[in-house]
Amino acid sequence: MKYSYYPGCSLESTAKEYDDSVREVCRILGVDLEELEDWVCCGASSGHSSNHLLSHVLPGRDLAVAEKSGLDVMTPCPACFLRLKLTRHKVIQDNELRSQVEAAVGLTYTARLDVKNILDVMYSDVGVDSIREKVTKPLGDVKLVSYYGCYFVRPPDIVCFDDPENPQSMDEILTVLGADALDWAGKVDCCGASLSLSRKDIVVDLIGNIVELARDVGAEGIVCACPLCQVNLDTRQAGEVLPVFYLTELMGLAMGSRKTNSWFGKHIVDPLKLLRSYALI
Repeated sequence: MKYSYYPGCSLESTAKEYDDSVREVCRILGVDLEELEDWVCCGASSGHSSNHLLSHVLPGRDLAVAEKSGLDVMTPCPACFLRLKLTRHKVIQDNELRSQVEAAVGLTYTARLDVKNILDVMYSDVGVDSIREKVTKPLGDVKLVSYYGCYFVRPPDIVCFDDPENPQSMDEILTVLGADALDWAGKVDCCGASLSLSRKDIVVDLIGNIVELARDVGAEGIVCACPLCQVNLDTRQAGEVLPVFYLTELMGLAMGSRKTNSWFGKHIVDPLKLLRSYALI
């Protein structure tokens, strides 16, 4: 199982632990990642708000380069995923746009290969049974809620993955890891990531609502698979805070990876107290 890997900008900087854990989990599961050569920013989240053609040229260049490898593209970041997936979708429908993108990037792009997010790869391609086979240190029924955010499952006609209102893929993965994946009402609420710099007040309110919903069902931690959601949740909480994990960090922990301490040490809300209380580290 092999993919053309597009990490995106956040995983090269503020979400380095996410990139590291994705690569480690894929190694353990036998998923081969070939990082896309000389990839460029996908344009999220400002490109599509400022220049329509540019919003497709940026991801279009990455897709055209990836197409030469003959591999489907996998990206861990849902914002990157949506930009890449949307451009592929639009190019298939619009030959004029395809010509404009090809002219701008100087490459041919046929859109014959798919774009997948990390959840889709883990849930649909690897499968929960294969993940279960690699678990050596179950998570001890730690109470967690899965936070999907806006982009993994929306818009449904573009992403074509999981239920847009009540997704279950991350919950099922957490369950086979040994966690108690709690049902809750906030799993697809927006965290306001695109407003983090311009309207902090709105973001703080949104994060407050999400964390309150998690606390209401007894969650001890929040699990996400988005670098923008994670940094928002990790830095904008008030009062009694909850640790915010990347799914792949917990997968690595449950699979016995020795690299987990370097990931958890990068968090703002320290997750180590919770993990120690369950004798997981």
